[in-house]
Amino acid sequence: MYKNKITQAILLGGLSLTLAGCGDKTAEQPVKETKPAEKAVSTETTYADVQELTRGNGTEVATLDPHKSQGVPESHVIRDLVEGLVNQDADGNTIPGVAESWETTDNKKFIFHLRKDAKWSNGDPVTADDFVYSFQRAVDPVTASPYSWYMEYTKMVNAKDIISGKKDKSELGVKAVDAHTLEIQLDTAVPYFVMMMGHTTVKPVHQATVEKFGDKWTKPGNFVGNGAFVVNSWVVNERLELVRNEQYWDNANTKLDKVTFLPIENPVAEMNRFLSDEISFTSTLPTEHFKRLKKEHPESVSVEGSLCTYYYSFNTQKKPFDDVRVRKAISYAIDRDIVSGAILGQGQKPAYFLTPEITAGFNPELPAYGKMTQEERNAEAKRLLTEAGFGPENPLKFTLLYNTSENHKKIAVAAGSMWKKTLGLEVSLENQEWKTYLDSKDQGEFEVARAGWCGDYNEASSFLTLMVSKNTTGGKHYLSAEYDALIEKALKSTSEEERTAIYMQAEQLLAKDMPIAPIYQYVRSRLLSPQVGGFPAQNAEEKIYSKDLYIKAK
Repeated sequence: MYKNKITQAILLGGLSLTLAGCGDKTAEQPVKETKPAEKAVSTETTYADVQELTRGNGTEVATLDPHKSQGVPESHVIRDLVEGLVNQDADGNTIPGVAESWETTDNKKFIFHLRKDAKWSNGDPVTADDFVYSFQRAVDPVTASPYSWYMEYTKMVNAKDIISGKKDKSELGVKAVDAHTLEIQLDTAVPYFVMMMGHTTVKPVHQATVEKFGDKWTKPGNFVGNGAFVVNSWVVNERLELVRNEQYWDNANTKLDKVTFLPIENPVAEMNRFLSDEISFTSTLPTEHFKRLKKEHPESVSVEGSLCTYYYSFNTQKKPFDDVRVRKAISYAIDRDIVSGAILGQGQKPAYFLTPEITAGFNPELPAYGKMTQEERNAEAKRLLTEAGFGPENPLKFTLLYNTSENHKKIAVAAGSMWKKTLGLEVSLENQEWKTYLDSKDQGEFEVARAGWCGDYNEASSFLTLMVSKNTTGGKHYLSAEYDALIEKALKSTSEEERTAIYMQAEQLLAKDMPIAPIYQYVRSRLLSPQVGGFPAQNAEEKIYSKDLYIKAK
């Protein structure tokens, strides 16, 4: 689940970098140790007396447990509360987190050296055992992590068998050599492995706290984390307030004393609160106000590329969506130029494949339907639908599910109109709040559903593994043995050139089978106060760390 230099974008979507430029350079140059980056804060900066920041977060978070999270809104908060082995800088480069350095000689065995001054918010030291416990918890079937598949794709030894219940979690290829040395063994070489360690699912949790409070460990008063902030108060559907963690190893360089997340689903309401100086930056901005805001508040409108793709997902396990002709007809009849240019109009790019072109090393050729004019696509859609047995005497009827958002609604209404006009389809729109929507998708209780995906790391597999059969977020609704075999072959390859070629084949297969209808590649547009300093505008994954932000004096 969403924000990069290559990867983020979606839920909520520029730049093309080489893998080495955006990721772990020790993986490219074995045995070389990575040292902490110096913070670049201008000595001329004048800070405001009150260092408190309030931000829009789009929706209420479903959880603050990193091993049970699967959405972008949750990751925004968890990033402030819990720190993993690595972080990202403002440009999306992988930098030290709890691990101050690491090394590998073969991209299969990785040694992470943890900083000795890292502490939990209750004063306990952060140790290698914390990561062993946390990684085992993430793969443990009892945890039921919606992102357990991600652990499998890190290729940690035995992760796959543990997740499927064939082996015990204690057999995971991770061990504490000593209190500050963590060893991770992989089944196969993964040159971008360190980059993957920046994801929410591989962040640590405090074992004693989790075992004491169970599912209630994230509540204010119970919460113990190792990030720059801790939970202070949480009023569901109103506000989530974090305050500085005095035990954080880099607390001396943290400027903000308080960060408040507001779950504002309506972009217009969020915009109005920004214009009233109630929030420092928004999660998005209403498309219908974009041109006006650019004219009246140019200093506050921020538009950046993002590593995310917006698409509609078909439940191929339900008729008539088990017929590829039906799926293709629905996909072809979506005028992506209208969606990206007229409805959104903020620089979004029409999408005809799942993986955004800004992904490192990914330069796909447009599939055949992407090279057609819209008139040609419409004609082919009509032919396919008629061939599948639908027409004026037997119109296709289905429900399109989307999560609560005015922008999602506008796109859904537009798509419904296109389908009605071009193909005579009868489409019912159903919106659900975020958590219910996730449950519906996970359980396959939908026919066609809005979805979005932001890369979890800067590599095409971050998108393409979404569609393998064992992926409970996307692939379980596709179930293609041919596709699974392609991705498995790619992930086993030690040749970057071969992997890239296979990734291209995977995209070609998606275009052939059409289990999803890609619609557009994201940009991040929001209102950002000029008073906010340190904002990572060039981070394609939109990994914002509040510890790097500050409020400038007016």
